[in-house]
Amino acid sequence: MTSPTDIEGGGTPLLVDGDPAPATGPDAKVPVGRSPGQLMWLRFKRDRAGVISAYVVVFFFLIGLLAPLIAKLYGKNPYTVYADERPELFDSAGVPVQPNGGISGEFWFGLEPGNGYDVFTKLLYGIRNSLGISLAVTVATVLTGIVLGVAAGYLGGRTDFLISRLIDFLLAIPSQLFFIASMPVAVSLFVSPRDETPVYVRVVALIGVMWFLGWMSLARILRGTALALREREFIEAAKVSGAPPGRIIRREILPNVVTPILVQATYMLPNFVTAEAGLSFLGVGLVEPTPDWGQMFSKAATELVMQNDITYMFFPGVSMIIFIVAFNLLGDSVRDAFDPKTAR
Repeated sequence: MTSPTDIEGGGTPLLVDGDPAPATGPDAKVPVGRSPGQLMWLRFKRDRAGVISAYVVVFFFLIGLLAPLIAKLYGKNPYTVYADERPELFDSAGVPVQPNGGISGEFWFGLEPGNGYDVFTKLLYGIRNSLGISLAVTVATVLTGIVLGVAAGYLGGRTDFLISRLIDFLLAIPSQLFFIASMPVAVSLFVSPRDETPVYVRVVALIGVMWFLGWMSLARILRGTALALREREFIEAAKVSGAPPGRIIRREILPNVVTPILVQATYMLPNFVTAEAGLSFLGVGLVEPTPDWGQMFSKAATELVMQNDITYMFFPGVSMIIFIVAFNLLGDSVRDAFDPKTAR
């Protein structure tokens, strides 16, 4: 039987069951607690799928950010019409002469049938434009959802009634049909239909249209969270101390709604990527010669490409699938890291 201590052998004091006794004295180490943020980070790092997904997402954003530099090192740009500059690379129908869409050491992803744009640089700039627009829409919708959702939940009364009815009304509008129908109208507010539309006008219109019907789901979630929080003791204590509503919202409410904000943002951005690509696919988003992810899908759906160069769809299709899957997995990992009870 193990003795409570082993003094003669100079060993560590033991409890009756064999476990080491708590250290005492000046050299004893005091256990250090971890903050909720540190615990979340530790849970996230243990999720291998989440970490890999985060690396993939960062890789795509770096590609978009560094697209001009990569294109410069590559020696080409997405606006050169190789069908005019080097017609020997194409047949009479405008299809690349070399197999697999003209993939070679000179053109890594091949050439686009028709105009002959370089597919590699067009994909780089397409990712850059699509992610830039989607990120701007996500930031705008998150800020709007925070302001209106928290205001409705905390202030209550007439403010809650008006904001809630506005949310109900906007949720009743079919978003995809609204996007398609309103894009030409939004563009015509800035440019006459007889004039050529600048790229920045289309970008602003895309951001505005998708923002208009994109913030309601987050606002509803934050409204419910703020309704529950305003009845808590620490909120009542802040009211009794004389803190104004703005200070209570900033100091007490907002820090407690970080979790739903981050989780919803990780789900919203890939949805906006596919929505923006869908609008460009239908011809109401970005148009040639401005590169866009959805525009490449639209080109791949044409009869010329489908019958003569099916490899053209491979690179934009696979890259979008990888990005969307990675971002959705990242959203799941972030949710599980913040709330381990939801982990599978």
